[in-house]
Amino acid sequence: MERHYGLDWLRIGAFGLLIFYHIGMVFVPWGYHAKTAHPIPWVVVPMLALNSWRLLLLFVVSGYASRALLARGHGAGRFARNRTWRLLLPLLFGVLVVVPIQPWIELTTQRGYAHDFGYFLLHDYFRFARVRGLPLPTWQHLWFVGYLWLYTMLLVVGVALVGRRSLQPLFDRVFGTVLVWLLPMAWLVLVSAWLFPGIGPTNDLVRDSVSHAQYLPGFLFGFALAGSPAALAAIHRWWPAALIVAVASYATAAAIELRWPGGSMPGWPYGTLFAASRAVQGWSMVVALIALADRFLNFDRRWRRTLTEAVFPFYIIHQTIIVGVEGALLPFALSPLAEFAVLVVATIGGCWLFYLIGREIGWLRPLIGLRPFPHKEHTT
Repeated sequence: MERHYGLDWLRIGAFGLLIFYHIGMVFVPWGYHAKTAHPIPWVVVPMLALNSWRLLLLFVVSGYASRALLARGHGAGRFARNRTWRLLLPLLFGVLVVVPIQPWIELTTQRGYAHDFGYFLLHDYFRFARVRGLPLPTWQHLWFVGYLWLYTMLLVVGVALVGRRSLQPLFDRVFGTVLVWLLPMAWLVLVSAWLFPGIGPTNDLVRDSVSHAQYLPGFLFGFALAGSPAALAAIHRWWPAALIVAVASYATAAAIELRWPGGSMPGWPYGTLFAASRAVQGWSMVVALIALADRFLNFDRRWRRTLTEAVFPFYIIHQTIIVGVEGALLPFALSPLAEFAVLVVATIGGCWLFYLIGREIGWLRPLIGLRPFPHKEHTT
């Protein structure tokens, strides 16, 4: 398979938006690990424009990339070993080294925890118990990596079971039509509005059925899409309509949120309409963005390789920087605008510093999601 540069750019853009999304979490009234003293209710409006599709898109793109990796011809077993090494090693490093400051900030600023970070790390973080209601240790934002590894292993099992047979012709027949837009959208509406009404994600690998019901099919869809010109052609035919529907659905969800903010939303029909609107918006945006990336972004540029490599290290460190910096800013009682500016500069600068330093240290590269140095550099 040829590399799809458009999906590379889409992945880069999605992770870039994720940084701003998590900075936004500091200011909205929703729960988060570090909260400003001056929450801004209207910030939920731009946040709602992103949170129905940002993670779903990443799982679809990850499934697509998995197909490309398998197509290299090294076999499912080697693919599984490679993905285990590339995902679980950074996950373990993140849980042990990168993440701990986040629950400490949350405990000290929101839950009345009085001990310093050193005491927390030595006595409480590795207790494998709840500390003031917070389960420790934790993977925080790195749950995505754990879920991605699980879905990848399930994919490997599926590939082994299917063997030489292929479900690709069936996928092409079904999703080579308008159903490429309508069928996944209907499933997401069913999940959000009827199967799990009012239930949000838990980021608990074992007890997070609502997330698995959305993200695992998205991952598998991306895997099948990578081998389906028919489905991609159908996406191209229907993306303008999908984009229009996505905008209308977002407007509906935002209007309901503004009328009944937070947990004050009433029941049927508005709660159901809100959940259904977000599901419709989410898949419609995924369809539109894939088409736009394929049509307008499928080209290479000098910075693409660097940014593609930097995405994983950025993802590993970005939330720790956001939470840590916000925790340090709270005593200064800055205005929300000043807080936002400091967080943006510190997060982007810190992510780049983490990546630029980490990529030059051989033993650190695998820990932050980078491939080891080529063998020849170890033999000089």
